[in-house]
Amino acid sequence: RRLAIRTTHKQKQKNITIAIDGLSSTGKSTLARQLAEALGYIYVDSGAMYRAITWVALKEGLIGDGFFHKAQLIELLPSLELKFIKKPEWIKAHMFVNDVDVEHEIRKLEVSRFVSSVAKLPEVRTKLVQLQQQMGKSKGVVMDGRDIGTVVFPDAELKIFMTASPEVRAKRRYAELLEADKSVDFQEVLDNLNERDKMDSTRNNSPLIKALDAIEIDNSEMDLETQFQLALFHAKKRIEKSNKN
Repeated sequence: RRLAIRTTHKQKQKNITIAIDGLSSTGKSTLARQLAEALGYIYVDSGAMYRAITWVALKEGLIGDGFFHKAQLIELLPSLELKFIKKPEWIKAHMFVNDVDVEHEIRKLEVSRFVSSVAKLPEVRTKLVQLQQQMGKSKGVVMDGRDIGTVVFPDAELKIFMTASPEVRAKRRYAELLEADKSVDFQEVLDNLNERDKMDSTRNNSPLIKALDAIEIDNSEMDLETQFQLALFHAKKRIEKSNKN
């Protein structure tokens, strides 16, 4: 009698989608990049995309103190090509608008002042959500923002919501801005952050809220390594669960 020998082939590991949402300056992008690198996933900074549209609005004189020419910005949207490009010498991918590297410009306080107003426009959100969903359709992606787990990827296998006290977040943001502009004022940074929190949380279209199934991480008194290890633990658990199903 012949013995039947069964050969098994190792199945390719299934990737998951990781959505990281949260308040301004909670370190969403840092954590998302760390997880993407550790897991070999693609990282997408959705906030950079909204900042890029805001940079265009400022550059074209469509927004400023006391005015916002919304209709003209909406008319420009179809002509704007947004993409991330990563070069070996760069720590992270840069945001490009119509082949122009705007990574440095979109991080300035002036852009921060107006990005929540631009992000409230339904036409802007529709365009960017479609782009984000296209980027993540094959899974194996870590994306951070304010509505990733609720709107962009409501079925994401892992959702993380990050928070911290306003003072702690303002100190982090202030330190970042100080590197490029020594005249930046801490109180202005704190006021801007509080205003953005209010606008993001109360807007009608895709407000900043914690998804019901999201894991909350308060990093007010948590160092980066502890935060990363905690998130990585949850990610590995969800990947293991996904591969069992």
